[in-house]
Amino acid sequence: MDAALSVGVPVIGLNDSGGARIQEGVESLAGYADIFYRNVQASGVIPQISVIMGPCAGGAVYSPAMTDFIFMVKDTSYLFITGPDVVKSVTNEDVTQEELGGAATHTAVSGVAHRAYPNDIDMLLQLRNFYSFLPLSNQHKSPIRECDDPWNRLVYSLDTVIPPETTTAYNMTDVIMEVCCFDFEFSCKSFFL
Repeated sequence: MDAALSVGVPVIGLNDSGGARIQEGVESLAGYADIFYRNVQASGVIPQISVIMGPCAGGAVYSPAMTDFIFMVKDTSYLFITGPDVVKSVTNEDVTQEELGGAATHTAVSGVAHRAYPNDIDMLLQLRNFYSFLPLSNQHKSPIRECDDPWNRLVYSLDTVIPPETTTAYNMTDVIMEVCCFDFEFSCKSFFL
């Protein structure tokens, strides 16, 4: 993280951790403070991306939560402070890892994760695609992509997409889909309600 910040490039964390090894004592927890400090120092300076590639519990979930983007793998990656066994012992409720902190929960309910993929390979390939949309740091401009969509194209549907009543909701995606060139796109939080 220090090197990425000093050079001015994004940092990508590949996460699969059960958290701190408490048997190693306070030093194992102090290491998290160092990581959190670096998350804060990098915030707004370089893009921070967390790729959750397995179960993450305890202290291992705080740093990803502080990053700009979180990608998960369906049915194999989980983010939760404590697992189902602890939840059962405290609340007497049965809950699965998926319900507690799986990709479906974090992309559609909590909004913690930005996207979920069927497997690690697909996620890493899409991460490469996503990375191509980002500036290296706050000192760089976002990449410019060529687009053959005419700049002066008229979009008549915009006259009707926004309802006349100011209290009526409408789907902003409809506006974006009409206005933007979608030869290249990468949607985030598509399933978050």
